[in-house]
Amino acid sequence: MSIHFTVSDLTRNLFHSLGLDQRAPRPLNPEQSLLLECYLAGQVPESAWNDYVFETPDLARHAAARRSHH
Repeated sequence: MSIHFTVSDLTRNLFHSLGLDQRAPRPLNPEQSLLLECYLAGQVPESAWNDYVFETPDLARHAAARRSHH
C-alpha cells in the first residue's frame, strides 16, 4: 500500500495543526471564552490582551470574527 500526499495537502495540514490557517479559529475553552467576553466588553486592558494573544493567537481570530459579525 502506498500513501500519496501533495505538497498543498501537507502544507494545509501543517498550517492547520499550527493554527495558522485562516479558516475558523479553534474553539476556545471556557476560560478563554470568558476572557474574550471581558475583552470585548472593555474590561481587559489592551496591554494585557496583547499578552494573552501572544500566548493564544486564536483569541485574536475569535475577537476579529465577533467584531465582523456585529
